Amino acid sequence: MLNAVGAAHEELETPVVLIDDERLGANIVGMARRVDGKARLSPHIKTHKCRAIAARQLKAGAGGITAAKSQEAVAMLMPGLERLTLAHPLIDPAKVRRVVTVGQRNGTAVRLVADSAEGVAALAEGVAAAGATAEVMVKVDVGLHRCGVAPRADAVAPLAAAIAKQPGLSFAGLIAHAGHAYRCQGAEAVREAARAERLLLGEIRNGLGKAGIDVPEISVGSTPTLLAHDGFDGIDEVRPGNYVFLDLTQVGIGVAEIDDIALGVLATVVSRNDRHAITDAGSKVLSSDKGPHGSQSVAGHGQAFAIDFQTGRIDRAPMTVTQLSEEHGFLAHEGRDLSPGSRVVILPNHACVVANLARRMALIDAAGAVADWLEPDAARLTQ
Repeated sequence: MLNAVGAAHEELETPVVLIDDERLGANIVGMARRVDGKARLSPHIKTHKCRAIAARQLKAGAGGITAAKSQEAVAMLMPGLERLTLAHPLIDPAKVRRVVTVGQRNGTAVRLVADSAEGVAALAEGVAAAGATAEVMVKVDVGLHRCGVAPRADAVAPLAAAIAKQPGLSFAGLIAHAGHAYRCQGAEAVREAARAERLLLGEIRNGLGKAGIDVPEISVGSTPTLLAHDGFDGIDEVRPGNYVFLDLTQVGIGVAEIDDIALGVLATVVSRNDRHAITDAGSKVLSSDKGPHGSQSVAGHGQAFAIDFQTGRIDRAPMTVTQLSEEHGFLAHEGRDLSPGSRVVILPNHACVVANLARRMALIDAAGAVADWLEPDAARLTQ
């Protein structure tokens, strides 16, 4: 991101979200090469919610997409999309009917998730109302302690049986998210979390097999555990999301570098005092998120880098965004000459929420000019 601003900053009203087209492409291709066909790559579109970016991921080798919300899934269904994993335990039959109906119309196989008997019943009701069939995976808690059944075969077996008994549903396997990897410090710790997840799910698969329950697929997903993966033995699908943009959280936990980040926020200094330069990018642009899942790898609310108006070059000495109000960001300038009218690029702690807040994002080409505008197709769809 820091290499791509160029002269475009003079033409744009701020605050505005920028995407480095070259870096975005490199991140998309890089993950496809990392997976290298050893598992099906099904990127989680919650990061960008943008059909144009999803299309690039599919072109680079992704075998489907992943979504969390039913409306986001519907918005992202596009011609030619073969498979959608909805990795969120829907409990409302109306939402199930909506996504399954549109998926059927689009020719997309929709795979659903459950972690309770109530969830299985809701899926069955929604699928029946749609006059369709659907595969269902059982969500397993591998350490995040958010959703999912206990990581044991005897906890999965009753739900797998309940799914198989429902007309229109079939048991498709195990799905997990090692989000606790975001609390790790260093790539080796992340790799160990990935290894533990892989081995644990393999043990559950083996245990279910001994009980006569076939586990067709195992699906895992998180950007850090794929950037520092332990191999793909026993893994059939991977669902990273943040990798397309990356952010300071990924840098902080040791799985990415500053220059890997593809998304930033262009902001203007509107005021200055003895401690802070005040920008026009506050929490309505950057959010107040300090990283997912309790990550402690970042300080403040982002890092800001000053732009030289004459050359468009970036001063690589970062300034911490120490405080946010809705329309203002506080940069600790530490005596630097940053007068009102100056411009900065802010790298966010968590790119996914910044993209979600944006109505439009400027795609910056290799020459530093605005190549296109991207509008998140599902940015406001949260059901």
